[in-house]
Amino acid sequence: MSKADIAVELHNQYNCTQAVLSAYAADYGLDKEKALQLAVGFGAGMGRHQGVCGAISGAIMVLGLASQFREEDSRPKINEVYAKVYDYMNKFRAKYGTLACFDLLDSCNLSTEAGQKRFREENMREKCWEYDRFCCDLLDELLNVTRD
Repeated sequence: MSKADIAVELHNQYNCTQAVLSAYAADYGLDKEKALQLAVGFGAGMGRHQGVCGAISGAIMVLGLASQFREEDSRPKINEVYAKVYDYMNKFRAKYGTLACFDLLDSCNLSTEAGQKRFREENMREKCWEYDRFCCDLLDELLNVTRD
């Protein structure tokens, strides 16, 4: 099962950030429970603020884990991670035209009951699954992961 498939499956139970981070967590020594705890507030564009898509936030956390950054690492290591994040976000924006959860979900306001109802009724979770998949596939590409 691909990381994208795992993330989509996890997104049935958890938020977008939790799903993407948890799909990769064990690969980097982070247990699933800690990954879920770390990512819980980032879903729906950070606590339903609908800023940066939560799947992107999860992917950025994975890029941080993959960097194996250590306390003694210097500014060049930080800059290396920033460059990967910058590239990652640009590729997402090139595909979808935005990074914002609000825009990706057709202006559906998840901070209101009416918006949450619309999200369910219009089955917008399927849109989120698409973003989860793209985020994981792009991560695999940037991390040079081979797929079965």
